[in-house]
Amino acid sequence: MLTKELLSEYIDAGAAKIKADLAIMGGTLINVNTGEYYLADVAIYKGRIVAVDQDISDYLDDHTQIVDAKGKYLAPGLIDCHIHVECSKMSMTRFAQAVVPHGTTSIVTGFDEYISVVGVDGLKEIFEEVDHSPLKVFWGLPYKTPYTIPKSTIAYDVTSQDHEKYQNSPRCWGVWETVREAVQTKDPTTMAALVLARNNHQAIFGCSPMAHGKEINEFLMSGVRVDHESYDHKEFMEKARKGVHVVIRESAVTKFLKENIKAITEGAAGIARHTSFCSDDVNARGILAHGHLDHMVRLAIAAGVSPMTAIQMATINGAEACKIDDYVGSIAPGKDADILLVDQPGKFNVESVISKGKLVTLNGKNKFDYQVPERSEALMHTVKHPLMKADDFKYHVAIQNGSAQVETINSIGPFVRKRRDVTLNVANGVVEPSTEKDVALVSVVERYGINGNHAQGFISGWNFQKGAIATTAAPDDNNLVVAGVNYDDMALAANTLIERGGGQVVVIDGQVVAYLALPVAGIASDLTPEELAQKEQELEQSAQQIGSKLPDPIFYLSFLPITAIPDLAITDGGNVDYTKLRYFDPILSLKEK
Repeated sequence: MLTKELLSEYIDAGAAKIKADLAIMGGTLINVNTGEYYLADVAIYKGRIVAVDQDISDYLDDHTQIVDAKGKYLAPGLIDCHIHVECSKMSMTRFAQAVVPHGTTSIVTGFDEYISVVGVDGLKEIFEEVDHSPLKVFWGLPYKTPYTIPKSTIAYDVTSQDHEKYQNSPRCWGVWETVREAVQTKDPTTMAALVLARNNHQAIFGCSPMAHGKEINEFLMSGVRVDHESYDHKEFMEKARKGVHVVIRESAVTKFLKENIKAITEGAAGIARHTSFCSDDVNARGILAHGHLDHMVRLAIAAGVSPMTAIQMATINGAEACKIDDYVGSIAPGKDADILLVDQPGKFNVESVISKGKLVTLNGKNKFDYQVPERSEALMHTVKHPLMKADDFKYHVAIQNGSAQVETINSIGPFVRKRRDVTLNVANGVVEPSTEKDVALVSVVERYGINGNHAQGFISGWNFQKGAIATTAAPDDNNLVVAGVNYDDMALAANTLIERGGGQVVVIDGQVVAYLALPVAGIASDLTPEELAQKEQELEQSAQQIGSKLPDPIFYLSFLPITAIPDLAITDGGNVDYTKLRYFDPILSLKEK
């Protein structure tokens, strides 16, 4: 926290009256403000850059720690402009351990998944963890929670009163994840949040996939300035032309960079200056294999973007878009000391990282002591539901024997779900799943002990042949989601997570064949990135034993409750047709034998 006394020290340090505690010497500066490369040394005092010049000898004394950067290039720390950290299943400490060595020193997030479990006040514990990590978090209070339309059940609903309380907090940097539908319907909580943000001069972060023409015009009247959801480069280009700070997303599954970058390489080069990067949802395996935002910089360069432009996209552009450029985004006096030493701009391999003014990695070797904090009972025991029986997962209907025509949620991509009607057998009053017709059962069970909701439906496109899978990490409400073709296995999967406080599990023929514990709010783990990646691999391989041909069945399962994914979803409230913003009955008709 900045005080008058500390500000006075910074001013004196800028005048070299107080000497630097850290200096980077002999490097070539990547000046993202001017698009130049030139030799410069950097002096740092208490986490702030105080000088960037060719001669900083006046700033040094015997106590100044020197980092030799000869032959290296100095880049600003990278900024992820939109990420749901919780979807990585890594706690904040472990996430920092995964991404900071790759050069990501700042993220913009809403902690919406944590809010769904522990509420806004419960974030105090998460912020304290962040403060002890080398990663900066610029937090935006979600426009409301839950995001689902119709409304699902979560432990805490963000209201307009929360915006009145928290928007003036030093922790809050804007309104997070404002979806177009909430603006379109003039949702009262959303409207109150937006008015407050406009009057408080805070950033409004938007989410408007597949929007064009009047839809974008209507959305932008809300004051939204940043948008990370463009499914093709034409949509991306239209938003940029209308003044949006557009963000290219390259997540664990939705890899849009190759398509969106065409707006720059084949469209209008000027769009680049208003383009930044985000990962949205990532996993440990992907980060360990490819990197994080550094990977996006390399992909952009490979697509034909100049190294300087690609680095600007990962730094200053995002900082300006999110209104955090007073603190991060460039290497300049007064900015936070988040600095990368890279081999050369065109290759962009991050070798050393300084974040929050501290040396985190040096020549690829870790220098930071990542300590997982003690967790409170409130954060560690969040699954509150009685044990379940096999009969709980049977879809009972009004006829004893015959057939049922059902509407299934057909997954044809990670973020595309369409309607598929199938006729299923009814036996003893129960609609049976069918491996031959590729129809499995799915349940979403409210797990906070609030109302006991339990919604049932049918999914296709999964090719289940046996078993069941389940997860308590399931944005945006993080209820218990179970899918399968065997009732006993579905009950065992659900009960495993209920008894163990959350996680992800695969059950086949009455045996738990893979399990990942997610004890932190039922959505995150304190395993190291390497340990978590191994567990993810085991889960994926086990899930594919059920016969699924999906690239990552657990990931697909966890996203089934997101109603904003076109067109269908399922929450604890029921099956959702998002094109109509209402529930639907999956039983279309019954025919008695």
